[in-house]
Amino acid sequence: MPTPLVENSLAPFHPIVRDWFRDAFGEPTDIQEKAWKLISENEHALISAATGSGKTLAAFLWALNQLMVGEWELGLTRVVYISPLKALNNDIRRNLLEPLAALKERFRANGLEWPEIRVLTRSGDTEQNERRKMLRHPPEILITTPESLNLMLTSKDGQRALLGVKALILDEIHSVVGSKRGVYLMTAVERLAHLNGEFQRIALSATVRPMDTVGEFVGGLQQQGEGFRPRNVKQAKSSVKKEYAIEVRFPEGTDEDMPDDDFWRPIVLQIKEIVAASRSTLIFVNSRALCEKITFKINQGEPSPIAYSHHGSLSKEIRFAVEQRLKNGELKAIIATNSLEMGIDIGALDRVIMVQCPGVVSSAVQKVGRAGHQVGAVSQATLFPSHSRDFLEAAVLSQAIRDRDIEPIRPVENPLDVLAQVIVSMLGSGPWDIDELYRLMRSSYPYRNLQREPFELVLNMLAGRYEASRLRELKPRISINRSENTITARKGALLAY
Repeated sequence: MPTPLVENSLAPFHPIVRDWFRDAFGEPTDIQEKAWKLISENEHALISAATGSGKTLAAFLWALNQLMVGEWELGLTRVVYISPLKALNNDIRRNLLEPLAALKERFRANGLEWPEIRVLTRSGDTEQNERRKMLRHPPEILITTPESLNLMLTSKDGQRALLGVKALILDEIHSVVGSKRGVYLMTAVERLAHLNGEFQRIALSATVRPMDTVGEFVGGLQQQGEGFRPRNVKQAKSSVKKEYAIEVRFPEGTDEDMPDDDFWRPIVLQIKEIVAASRSTLIFVNSRALCEKITFKINQGEPSPIAYSHHGSLSKEIRFAVEQRLKNGELKAIIATNSLEMGIDIGALDRVIMVQCPGVVSSAVQKVGRAGHQVGAVSQATLFPSHSRDFLEAAVLSQAIRDRDIEPIRPVENPLDVLAQVIVSMLGSGPWDIDELYRLMRSSYPYRNLQREPFELVLNMLAGRYEASRLRELKPRISINRSENTITARKGALLAY
């Protein structure tokens, strides 16, 4: 018999969904219990738990349930999932298709009609004909990136395809909060809310601090009369402490004054020992050049390659092939930059190795969490500092990882370059009233304190006020009609965007 705890946390779901979950996973994790309580009550939620705790499934399962039981009408995009990585999006799609196939089988076995729920990805890699099909027949679940969401909102066809959204899932939110990319994302979210009406916001992260600030960032502000009201984003944080087993090695013979070829030899020899003793190992380095160098040195003298490189300069086809080879057990190790820091599926890992300190605790926690990805598993990691100061940093870092003592995130506020870009994008679907556009921009957290004067200066810049400077980038992109208080995109503006 299932425990009362399982019954209670799964109670809002359809009986077939409950049975499938029990058979596939057993009891929900603590973060799933906490998340489902908020999500099923239609609360905005910020969900924080270690990698491998099941938070992504927690975010999706209620939406799948609503689609299956007919609460949300099909034929419209009901769920938009956004992650910062195109490769992660492909994994999410594959990981959603599996439970959908299993649930379809169970529904039909019980004589129940199965609703055809489509899951599609849209990114810079998506073919043009596939994008056009999505606009004509929107998928129920759209998996995309911040940039692609902005591009869809630029055109009327893209906007029509996004009418009907019920839930927005923002994965790996920590990776964008402190950058202009996060500003770009949240302005798109507010544009979507303005277009579509209110929807539930669910943000996910393994490493986020402070949660209050990130919650405010995700929630933004709702226009209320002449003012604004912050949306209330409730927090769900796992109480389960993730276990880490971290060792710092400074191999004998390592000397920062040595010639390059001799310098890496002691570290490479120890890495090869670890790789030989493990089924699968992920090795992180801090640059693409070092990634290629360590890969070459590990494979040197071997009858066949035991490790492959993985970084952003490689084509997506090569990166995918490397990921699949490790996942299928055909490869012992991958040497990667930050390209594999987030949750791309490369199968179960025995150990993570970091060559040189990553310099950021939150990044290190993400990397170490790739090993022992299963619920309750211990994450095993080895840190190889490359010089004496790095050794001291490694000692501090290893303790900070165990304590999850990550740096606070500080959102970027009022970046005027992003503002200029977003304004041009917004004019792609037609003219805007200047006051209305200003209020919409201020509803996003990064621009909540945007003053009218810099906003008007950006409009004047876009209208060509400074084109006499002969900077090509400052030629007119918009037209301002002060008598009607409207702005319109000029010819060629969207191409420049």
